[in-house]
Order: sequence, then C-alpha cells, then structure tokens
Amino acid sequence: MKKLFAVLGDPIGHSMSPVMHNDLFSFYNIDAHYLPFQVKPENLGDAVKGLKAIGAGGFNVTIPHKSAIIPFLDEVDELALQIGAVNTVVNKNGKFIGYNTDGLGFLKGLADDGLSITESKVLIIGAGGAARGIYFTIAKSGPKAVDIANRTVEKAAKLVEECPFQIPSKAISLSEAAETMGEYDLIIQTTMSGMSPNLDEQPVSMENIQDQALVCDIIYNPLETKLLREAKQKGARIQIGIEMFVYQGALAFEKWTGIFPDAKRMRENVLQQLGGTSNVNR
Repeated sequence: MKKLFAVLGDPIGHSMSPVMHNDLFSFYNIDAHYLPFQVKPENLGDAVKGLKAIGAGGFNVTIPHKSAIIPFLDEVDELALQIGAVNTVVNKNGKFIGYNTDGLGFLKGLADDGLSITESKVLIIGAGGAARGIYFTIAKSGPKAVDIANRTVEKAAKLVEECPFQIPSKAISLSEAAETMGEYDLIIQTTMSGMSPNLDEQPVSMENIQDQALVCDIIYNPLETKLLREAKQKGARIQIGIEMFVYQGALAFEKWTGIFPDAKRMRENVLQQLGGTSNVNR
C-alpha cells in the first residue's frame, strides 16, 4: 500500500514541497505520495492524531505550526528542543519523532560553497524563528563569532542570551551592522524584507561588505533580492534562498527513507517551478 507523507501549514497553497518530494519518490521508485494539508492552529492536534491513525510515514511542518507541534509528538530531537521548533516528523515504529532540519540544511548549502564555519565570523540579520534555528545550528558548529543584528536590539539580545552554546556573540543594531559589514565572512539575511511583492525593501546596506564574503538570503521569491544584488555588485559571493529549502527537504527525505537524494535534481525542480535558471546564484 502506498505510504503517505505530508506537509501541515496554514496557508499551504504556496508550498513547493509536494512537487519536490513526489518527484523524488518517483525517481527512487518508492511507493509513496506527499500531500499538502491546510490545518488551522486549533485543529493541529487532531491532524497529528489522524496522520498517526492512518500510519503516515512522516510529515513536514511549516508556518505557523513549527513550535505548536511539539506537545503533540512522542519524542523531539535535542537540537529541535533547543531551537524550540520542529519542521520534520518521522514515524518510527508508531512513534512520531520531531526534528529540525532547517539549520542543518542551511549548513549543507554552505558546504557546497566551500565555506568553513569554524573559520568564519558570522552576521545574522533578523531575530525571529528562522534566525533562531540557523543561529543555534551554526553556534553548535563552533564559528569564530556570531553577531545578531535586528531592528529592535532587545530582541536580538534575548536571542543571544538564550543560545545554549558558548561562542563569542553580541546583539547589534542594523545601522551598526551596516557600518561594520566588512568584518564578516558570512552574512545571513533571515527577515522577510525584500520578499515579493516588497521587492524594493532591504534591511541593511551592503556598501561596506568585503569582496570575499558570502551573503545568503533565505527568501526565494524573488530568487535574487535587492540585498543580494547589491552584495554581488560589491564583489561578494551570494547564495539564494532555495539552497536552504532544498537541503532541509533533502535531510527530511533521508530521515524518512534512508536515502540522501540528488540535491541538484531537487534544486533544478524548484527553480523550474519558480521560473528561474540553474546558474542564478554565484
């Protein structure tokens, strides 16, 4: 019987996960199907019970359920607990176990660019849920330092305080980030600033960036944000948002099937859906 996998979110119509995962199931001859389910927050517990009752192999969790899902799971991985969010659930012998592959997916994308976290001074722009997952995962890998820049410095300071890993880290304002941009080897933009339809928005200037830096933006619509275009004009390397999306999906697929899939195939599939080309970054 065909095994069911799913993604739970609200809204969910925009999700590219079904196209990506169903292509992989077909490519690897796995008898499974991946479906999107729009689940209201008040129905999340019932949705999890339903998936367990029908023996679903696993599922992804997206906005707004990544934190709310935790009480409904049988077990949660240590890193996911530290981050306070789950994006991937695996059915292991009838138990639903939660993981967070967002930050780990981001690191996989960095490895493709040949960047060593342990030798890098990192700037994260934003202090929301996405920033938290990336920050904690990078911090666990032992970078030189990680600074958090945010519109409200107090929120960034709270994030630094809550990090369970002891690394040099401080909270700074966006204006300070713009002034000191040249100090950083890796800059990660985690806010929604610059996402369609607000294409002219940019959280911080790239004027002072060093030309050997790598600049990443988690937004993938548009493929290249205004921030990435400016960074590229200044000679920096860039990484578009689909890298993190593809690799978090690849890690989820591996947890469900034991197969680490062809990330290039996944990337080209997603780019095709977005109307982009495979050489859009670098």
